[in-house]
Amino acid sequence: MTGGESRDGVALTNLDEPLFDGAEATKRDLIDYLDAVADQIIAGLADRPLSVVRVLRGRPPFMQKNVPKYTPPWVRIVQVWAEASKREVSYALCNDRRTLLWLANQRAVEYHPTLVRAQHWNQPTHLVLDLDPPHADGFGSAVGAAHLVRQALADARLVGTAKTSGAKGVHVYVPVSEAATGEEVAAATRAIAVRAEQIDPALATTAYVRADRAGKVFLDSTRSGGATVVAAYSPRIRPGAPVSYPVAWEDLDQVTPADFTVRSAARLIADGDPWADRMPEPQQLSPELIEEGRAIPVARVQAMHEGKRRARERRG
Repeated sequence: MTGGESRDGVALTNLDEPLFDGAEATKRDLIDYLDAVADQIIAGLADRPLSVVRVLRGRPPFMQKNVPKYTPPWVRIVQVWAEASKREVSYALCNDRRTLLWLANQRAVEYHPTLVRAQHWNQPTHLVLDLDPPHADGFGSAVGAAHLVRQALADARLVGTAKTSGAKGVHVYVPVSEAATGEEVAAATRAIAVRAEQIDPALATTAYVRADRAGKVFLDSTRSGGATVVAAYSPRIRPGAPVSYPVAWEDLDQVTPADFTVRSAARLIADGDPWADRMPEPQQLSPELIEEGRAIPVARVQAMHEGKRRARERRG
């Protein structure tokens, strides 16, 4: 055991080991960063079933949903039925600094909470669009697509805020009122994505099948229901260990994901919380927008049927 110490009753180990290949950071850097922004990141994680991406020495990164058997008893856990695997999954709830430090010591680098809170399974708190450019250096095109989404939201009398994904894309969040159900938010998300695509179809696409995107930015409208999105301030397992960071609309064209890393972001945040500060108040989704979205096929379902159709064509 090297570089050990304790914080908030959590034993921290192997702090001076490299975090992952290309991170340009150690495990200590990860823990120091998360500890410095604990209040800010926990605000977005609290009471939400949490998936983490861990990176252990000598193994590729992996997403962990079920908490391990050795999880301390003071970590809050919620049981969620997983329809796909027909079993209950025990998710951690990262509601305090002690839990965050324990997860970080487990080499949990990425933090992916659900868009719903535990016990409020049909009340998404946000409408989210994930803007995914086709290439690793496509952040600029993702920013362009974010401005399309902003215009589509304005046309629907909605206001959102943006953050870098920490990888190559941009996330746009719109807080929604408690009255909106999961189905309604999902429908409205599809409607906004299609409206944004229609503003500039040469730049953006809602095509779920990658081969159909023709080098355009994918407007992913599937982040709804039990889906997860990487949290604001979460590190990412990418070269340089960037973090998902809030950016004002007027600054989005001037930044790159590499501007915000586990070694720099805490200083930028200091005692503030730009994500909370820029988040609009929860908003009502209009019945017209919801109905418009209900007429748009769910992307994953549409892609599944299209895949089966193409397979039949290849066979026949």
